Amino acid sequence: MITYIQGKLIEKTPTYSVIEAHGVGYFIHNSLHTFASLPDEESLKLYTHLHIREDAHSLYGFYTRTEREVFKQLISVSGVGVGTAMVMLSSMSPEEIQHAIASGNVALIKKVKGIGVKTAERVIVDLRDKILKTIDIETISNGSNNTIREESLSALDVLGFVRKQTERVVDTILKENPKTDVKSLIKQALKNL
Repeated sequence: MITYIQGKLIEKTPTYSVIEAHGVGYFIHNSLHTFASLPDEESLKLYTHLHIREDAHSLYGFYTRTEREVFKQLISVSGVGVGTAMVMLSSMSPEEIQHAIASGNVALIKKVKGIGVKTAERVIVDLRDKILKTIDIETISNGSNNTIREESLSALDVLGFVRKQTERVVDTILKENPKTDVKSLIKQALKNL
């Protein structure tokens, strides 16, 4: 098993990157989350998962160990393949996926393209206990913050702002002031965008 690859970044796209390590170029599938995190530097390290099928050996790369672990957990669920797991990791951050599963938020998981109600429920049933062992329960029990965050992000989406940028700004504001309400959060975010 290849656990990580460290080398020179040759090419990066939203769906894959090419890393040269000791004269070998590795084609590595990546999520949009990893793509956004990849530095423009030449040297980098990606945590990997080698997925072997009868007709292909594919390498999937992740910027953090957490993202790789969430990917492995997702593909362990019946009905969730590597494609669906990568779409989930491209649609939400690993932490958002963990919180959605731990809090039983079927609606949020169902928003991901290709995931229906039954698959979302299966993901929650299969992974909830595993996720609860690995993340801070206090952050999940504070479900009002997740609701405030989602409502604010939706409002900023309607106003035409880029989702990745607004997520960073909103998360920063929530860390500084976790007791804020939706209206105040949107006002502060607009000042910082």
